[in-house]
Amino acid sequence: MDYLKQKLIDVALPKAEIVRNLVKKNGDKVIQEITMSQVLTGMKGVVGLLTCTSKLDPEEGIRFRGYSIPELKEKLPCLHEGGEPLPEGVFYLMLTGELPNDEDVKYISNQWAQRAQGIPSHVYDVIEALPKDAHPMIQFNTAILAMSTESQFRKAYLVGMDKKDYWDPTYEGVMDLISRLPIIAAYIYRRVFHNGNHIAPDPSLDWAGNLAHMMGHNTEEVKRLMRLYMLIHSDHEGGNVSAHATHLVGSALSNPYYSFSAGMNGLAGPLHGMANQDVMHWLNKMKREIGSEDPTEEQIKAYAEETLKKGRVIPGYGHAVLRKTDPRFTVQLEFANKYIPDAPYIKLVNKIYNVVPNVLLATGKVKNPWPNVDAISGSLLTSYGITEFPIYTVLFGVSRALGVLTQLVWDRLYGLPIERPKSQNLQYFIDKASE
Repeated sequence: MDYLKQKLIDVALPKAEIVRNLVKKNGDKVIQEITMSQVLTGMKGVVGLLTCTSKLDPEEGIRFRGYSIPELKEKLPCLHEGGEPLPEGVFYLMLTGELPNDEDVKYISNQWAQRAQGIPSHVYDVIEALPKDAHPMIQFNTAILAMSTESQFRKAYLVGMDKKDYWDPTYEGVMDLISRLPIIAAYIYRRVFHNGNHIAPDPSLDWAGNLAHMMGHNTEEVKRLMRLYMLIHSDHEGGNVSAHATHLVGSALSNPYYSFSAGMNGLAGPLHGMANQDVMHWLNKMKREIGSEDPTEEQIKAYAEETLKKGRVIPGYGHAVLRKTDPRFTVQLEFANKYIPDAPYIKLVNKIYNVVPNVLLATGKVKNPWPNVDAISGSLLTSYGITEFPIYTVLFGVSRALGVLTQLVWDRLYGLPIERPKSQNLQYFIDKASE
C-alpha cells in the first residue's frame, strides 16, 4: 500500500467512527432552525452538508483545513524559492488534514505523472467526434464521462466488496482522474484554438506546470500563474454548485467520473464557473462603448452606474457568502502588481477596484460590494497570452477537481448515505405562512 493511502487510513478511520457515533447517539439533536426564506431562496446559510476540505467564512474568506490563502503561500512547498505553492500541496492538505513536506508533494507529482499515461484512445476519439466549435466545457465533460470506462470503483463494486472499503477504489479513481485532467484540458485547448497541434506531456514537470506546457504557454511566468490559479480555485466549501453536485451524485455511489461530471455541468453555468468570462465581456464592452483602451476612473464610474440602471449586475463583484474582498482576488492582484503591473488589463482592474465598490454601496441595496475571484482571474490569464475566454471555465474545472474529489473520498470514508432531502409543494408553504 502506498504511504499516502496509509496516511489517509490512519487519519480517517478514527474520524469515521466519530461520525457514526454522532449519528447513533445525537441523531435527534436539533442543530439549526430554518426559515422559509432560506428554503425558498436557495438554502443559503443552511447547514446541511459535512465537508472537511475547506470552510468559507464571511469575514475571513476561504480556509483550507483551517489555513488561509496567505498562510498557504507561506507554508506549502514551492518548486522555486519565492514562487507559488504547488497545487499538489493543497491536495495533500485537503486529503490528510496535515501540511505536506517537499517529499509528500514530489510523491503526488510522480503519482500523477505515472497515472496520466493511462488515458485510453477512445477518449480522444470521443472528443474528435464533437464539432470543434462545441464549447470547451462540452468537450471537457464528454471526455470525463468517456474516461469512466476506466473506473476502478465501478469494477470493484461489480465484483462485490464490503461497503466500509468503498473509499479505496474511490481514492484510486480520484488519483487517476485528477492526473489526467490537465492532458484532456490542454488537448481540447489545442484542438479548438490551435488547429489541433497538440503538445505531448512532460512527466518531469509538476501538475500545473505541465498543463501550461501542454497548452503551449511554456514559460516559467505562465507556469507560475497556473500554479496560483490551480491553488486558489481548488475548493470553496461544500455548498457551491460544483461541490454539492459532485457530492450529491456521489452519494448514489456513482463513480468519481460520473460524480465529477455532474459537478462540471454545474460549473458551466454563468452564475458559477463562467462568471470570469462574463467579466471579460463586460470589460471589453465597456472599453468599446467608452471608446478608449484606458478609460478614466470617472468614465468607469459612469459606465458602472449605467449598467446598474439597466437592471444588470457588474460581473465579478459581490458574493453569496463573503462580506469582504475575496482573498482569492487579493492574492491574484498582488501577483499581477508584482509581475505585470503595467499590463493594460491589470491597470484597468485596479481602476475598477477603486471605483465599483463605492458605486454599489451608493445603491443602498448591496451587502457585499467587494470583488470576488472572477473580477481578475480572466484579466490575469489574458495578460499572459491565454486570451481564449471559453477555456477559462475548463481551467477552473481542472482546479476544482482537487477539492471536490478529495471530499468524495472522505464521503466514502465517513460512510455517508445517499442524500435525500424532503420537498413540499407550494400549498405547504402557503399554509405554513398562515400559521
